Amino acid sequence: MIAKITAFLIFFVMFILIVSDKIERHKVTLACGALTLLLVFGLFMHSMSAIMTTINLKTVFTQGFWYSSGSTEEASTGINWATIIFIFGMMVMVEGMAKAGFFRWLCMWLAKLVNYRPIPLFIAFMIMSAVLSMFIDSITVILFLAAVTVELATLLKFDPVPMIISEIFCANLGGSATMCGDPPNIIIGTSLHFTFGDFLTNTGVIAGVGLILVIVYFYMVFHNKLVTEEHTSVDISAMPKPSSAITSKKRFAVSCIIFAGAVIMLVTHARTGLTVAFIGTFIALVTLLTAGKDAYSLIKKVDFKTLLFFVGLFVVVGGLEQTGILEDIAGLIETVSGGHNMTMVAIIIWVSAVASAFVDNIPFAATMIPVISSLAEATGIDIGILAWALSMGTDIGGSATPIGASANVVGTSVAAKNGHIIGWGKFCKYAVPATLIVVTASMLIIFARYC
Repeated sequence: MIAKITAFLIFFVMFILIVSDKIERHKVTLACGALTLLLVFGLFMHSMSAIMTTINLKTVFTQGFWYSSGSTEEASTGINWATIIFIFGMMVMVEGMAKAGFFRWLCMWLAKLVNYRPIPLFIAFMIMSAVLSMFIDSITVILFLAAVTVELATLLKFDPVPMIISEIFCANLGGSATMCGDPPNIIIGTSLHFTFGDFLTNTGVIAGVGLILVIVYFYMVFHNKLVTEEHTSVDISAMPKPSSAITSKKRFAVSCIIFAGAVIMLVTHARTGLTVAFIGTFIALVTLLTAGKDAYSLIKKVDFKTLLFFVGLFVVVGGLEQTGILEDIAGLIETVSGGHNMTMVAIIIWVSAVASAFVDNIPFAATMIPVISSLAEATGIDIGILAWALSMGTDIGGSATPIGASANVVGTSVAAKNGHIIGWGKFCKYAVPATLIVVTASMLIIFARYC
């Protein structure tokens, strides 16, 4: 019992410290992870097996970790090294694409394609934000998209705030569509052995419906402002050429090929047997080899703090799992829902959405995976149904507030640096209704399709 109480207290303190944002979050999770290993597993449980299971390093050296023949699967307990390696690979690839000017070129090209008109630009940037976030981290997408939006707003004389808010929401929505779109989905996919295709045909369909709904919604709430700005006279000839964003044609071509290769490998990995760990490693190696003398600078730009954050987080969640706390939570949900599938889905999707609006959705998702696994085993419900509910709740719920997701923080920060302050009131006024619309639609689609 004392091990269970200690594991819970460590997790609770970790969550509070992450939310308070007073200490860097990777330091928080690593410290709490060390306490879990020393106090929970060592001092109170006296279990070396629990430590080894949670560290989970031996799985990296198994064939199933790199190549799955269909009969083998990597372990989902403890540190999820597949998630960490895959995210590292994607970070390296994205840094290579950014250095080549890919993202800025794409934004400027799309703006030129719609002839720099505010309303078509507004819709096109929402769609681009969602599509890019299906394959690339939403933080990177918003970082470049918001910056270009501010630049275009200055040149075209329109208010960038409506576009930035809508882009942020669509980035989070697009990330929910695939396994590699958002960190919670990567964790869910690698832990529960879902493929890229599984997400695309399930959460992807839901996200597609959601995207149509939010485009209509944001167009309705911002329509009057956009129509006024549509008639503002500007000198289109003064717009920068898309080609000016490309720093090196050779590097640009190579980064496009690597990105296309990554997408193909992800889409086909269920057939090829290549795991996400292999894909992440391959992408990173190819990017670094083709970067030549710039390889070291790409490595330096990788966000290692986020990777360390994941390591500590998985250890702390492992403490909850090994002590049986997560099974208790699953049992509580089962009792409250009465074993009714629809009620379980509603609880998971709304609790996930509300929680993710105020706290980091990554630790929440990592914590809930063993919970929904226990629920599925106890009630016989398909684990996929609960996984899709968890994915949509955590990914979309974070869109409701300025701190709900990292993309929100980045987007509002870029706007603020350029003199466009997006406070809690303004952000929530538009984002909360959009979140309620998409989460409700997601729940109803899950009910209709699976329950």
